[in-house]
Amino acid sequence: MGQLLRLATAGSVDDGKSTLVGRLLYDTKSVLADQLDAVHRASVDRGLATPDLSLLVDGLRSEREQGITIDVAYRYFATPRRSFVLADTPGHVQYTRNTVTGASTAQLAVLLVDTRKGVVEQTRRHAAVLALLGVPRLVLAVNKIDLVDYHEQTFALIAKDFTAHAAALGYQDADVLSVPVSALVGDNVVDRSDRTPWYQGPTLLEHLETVPAEEERPNAPFRFPVQYVIRPRTPEHPDYRGYAGQVAAGSVAAGDEVLVLPGGQRCRVDRVHTADGDVPRAVAGESVTVLLSEDVDIARGDLFVAVDRPPRLTDELDATVCWLADQPLRPGARVLVKHGTRTVHALVADLLARFDEQRLESTADPDSVRLNEIARVRVRTARPLAVDDYRACRRTGAFLVMDPVDGSTLAAGLVGSPLPLPGHARPAGRGEPVDGVGSS
Repeated sequence: MGQLLRLATAGSVDDGKSTLVGRLLYDTKSVLADQLDAVHRASVDRGLATPDLSLLVDGLRSEREQGITIDVAYRYFATPRRSFVLADTPGHVQYTRNTVTGASTAQLAVLLVDTRKGVVEQTRRHAAVLALLGVPRLVLAVNKIDLVDYHEQTFALIAKDFTAHAAALGYQDADVLSVPVSALVGDNVVDRSDRTPWYQGPTLLEHLETVPAEEERPNAPFRFPVQYVIRPRTPEHPDYRGYAGQVAAGSVAAGDEVLVLPGGQRCRVDRVHTADGDVPRAVAGESVTVLLSEDVDIARGDLFVAVDRPPRLTDELDATVCWLADQPLRPGARVLVKHGTRTVHALVADLLARFDEQRLESTADPDSVRLNEIARVRVRTARPLAVDDYRACRRTGAFLVMDPVDGSTLAAGLVGSPLPLPGHARPAGRGEPVDGVGSS
């Protein structure tokens, strides 16, 4: 089976995201018989002549009752050519924070629009969020094409409008594909439709099966946030001291020299251990326990990094945030910053610029940042953090802003400027590595 692809859906409410995902699952025969029977029964109870495939995705009772998606629904399916992890994200403006969550690890996003409405405000907002998060490829699914009698010109105008907007956000033409689909009927989702002879491109599934999956850069420097220190102190393991976590970038092997931040100790890796025993090497995405040759004072929140390519150790973050809280952000706000496995107190010192994702314009020195707005900020932390530029390393370039009172999430933050803002250069192209590591 081919390479794994992580993808997310996004788009405005009622554009048909859950139905599209249901259609993908149904037509690829990725639905269990009892699930399908339950959908058939629920559809009959609603007086529907055909099964409502959105019910395969919208699992919460409140979602089914309201006919909307509220939470991120993860689905796993596979074809003979590739396996997929799909995050179906909400369309409502109030659930944009969930869209950020679902798209944060995506290698590709399918952005839906209703053919009758075209590109709307939420479409542009989601495109900006996807660009901000560095999702390298987009598919514009122009849905409900059957409701405009499969009109070619209508599709072409929508595709042209969206491609221009995506280009302004930094996407190249090769990174964006527009497909005319009907999730309800099945046109060009899995099977090619004979009702769109004017469309010569791939079906949605054909594209998902063949698009290159962005891999962690092979030369990425090693990053390993310590999640937990393991000290069994048992007769069998009296001296065992392991540091458990997930490799965030690069790789690690026995014999490697690593730097521990923020303390600055240099150590040598003695073993790389898993539940199945020692392994010669661990790579990004693998959860392991690292044992060192030396006994040093290391705790949760510390970061193992490559000695020759360390991140920047700083107590001032020049970063971009997507504000996810109802109360507005103002200069001087006291917050918590969670970076990797480390959480520190911080102060939002300055609001540098606010980005208007609709007009693709920016306002310098705003007095506040409100729900779902994107802004460039300067944050001062009580303790230094080891950070990379988000474009160089997603995992160590991202952080959360939290309320110090109740711990609720206030914003998703990215070190550096993935989007063009006043006084700053445009970002590198999608999927294009930036020179150097740790700049911000």
